[in-house]
Amino acid sequence: MSTDPAARGSGEAEARGSRGGRGAESALAAPFRRHLEHLAVERGLAANTLAAYRRDLERYRRWLEAHGVRAPADVDPGHVSGFLRALGTGEDGGRPLAVRSAARVLAAVRGLHRFWALEGLTPADPARDVHPPKPGDRLPKALPVEQVTALLEAVPVDTPAGLRDRALLEFLYGTGARISEVVGLDVDDVVGLAQTGDDGGQPVVRLFGKGSKERVVPIGSYAAAALDAWLVRGRPTIMTGVTRSTPALFVNARGGRLSRQSAWAVLKRAAERAGLEADVSPHTLRHCFATHLLAGGADVRVVQELLGHASVTTTQVYTLVTVDSLREVYAAAHPRAR
Repeated sequence: MSTDPAARGSGEAEARGSRGGRGAESALAAPFRRHLEHLAVERGLAANTLAAYRRDLERYRRWLEAHGVRAPADVDPGHVSGFLRALGTGEDGGRPLAVRSAARVLAAVRGLHRFWALEGLTPADPARDVHPPKPGDRLPKALPVEQVTALLEAVPVDTPAGLRDRALLEFLYGTGARISEVVGLDVDDVVGLAQTGDDGGQPVVRLFGKGSKERVVPIGSYAAAALDAWLVRGRPTIMTGVTRSTPALFVNARGGRLSRQSAWAVLKRAAERAGLEADVSPHTLRHCFATHLLAGGADVRVVQELLGHASVTTTQVYTLVTVDSLREVYAAAHPRAR
């Protein structure tokens, strides 16, 4: 056995290098993967939600590895708070995040550490007392009813694709559904349309929200008429000659399920035709659905159920929008308001 100090130092450095290289990365990767498997199997998170968690936690793992963390038990509150600061500045090599986005990432990190503590991988939870800065109230953007009407009516309905696009947008605004919920719908999820021969009452749709939670939402007359036109005159034309049938409610030109990206493109084209300058997204129509219901006198608890919010607190932000609108009207119209 060599007693040469230089050789011994070289061997120790090599050993440290092996511990800090591939092996170190895999040592952290396994506990991270274990948590993601828990989210997928035990909590049943949707694929898109799980992908967002994976991106956020991968950024955190890279931060820990860059700061010499080799195992879950090595993490201390300083690592977590340092990562939170880095999210805002981008010093970790990622894109700098706004307060709300950083809070979302921190929520994923806190969930990870709670899981590790419960599983006995760490003696304590180092993220428990790390809190994000409180963001200011940012109200959701909602278009006036006239602009929503212009948006919906900007879609020509003289082609099968046009019938689909009108039905898609009417459905988004008429139900307040998330875009991921809508593109995941099958024809059988809609009940009570005239074309099905089951028009004894108001049509409804079964929506599957976050965590595969199911809710039933009524479909208004405009959306129902647009869906009927799509299912009777549009969809069958597109599906003619398609060898592999699909149960999807909304399909693309090749007969496959319409993607989220294609649905976004439909809305963007309609907004351009309507001459809307506002930044409009599918979630904008969800905001409009909630805001217009509340402005019309709907109970916030009912709107909560229709939106599929787990907590009424999430829904109550829309009441701030309606109150804000009332303030504007009051300030402009009342002789003693100014």
